[in-house]
Amino acid sequence: MVRDRLTLAWLQLLSFAVATLAASLLLPNRWLADAVVLVLALAKGRVIVLDFLGLRHAPALWRGLLASWLLGLVALAGLAVALRALV
Repeated sequence: MVRDRLTLAWLQLLSFAVATLAASLLLPNRWLADAVVLVLALAKGRVIVLDFLGLRHAPALWRGLLASWLLGLVALAGLAVALRALV
């Protein structure tokens, strides 16, 4: 069961990586491409935290803390993207 779950997570990460590359190369609107890349980064981080770090069955507090950390990290990256556009 664990091996199947890790294989599925690995396939998800591969598909997210391909989607990230496609979004960064094919989307004509830079803001939209940046937003899609950041959302995909959040999704990749969630898969890594839940499956590869094994926190899928951890207490809700730990999952919440790491989800909040990921969300904060993506928010700071979004802020950096927004500030780059202003400069």
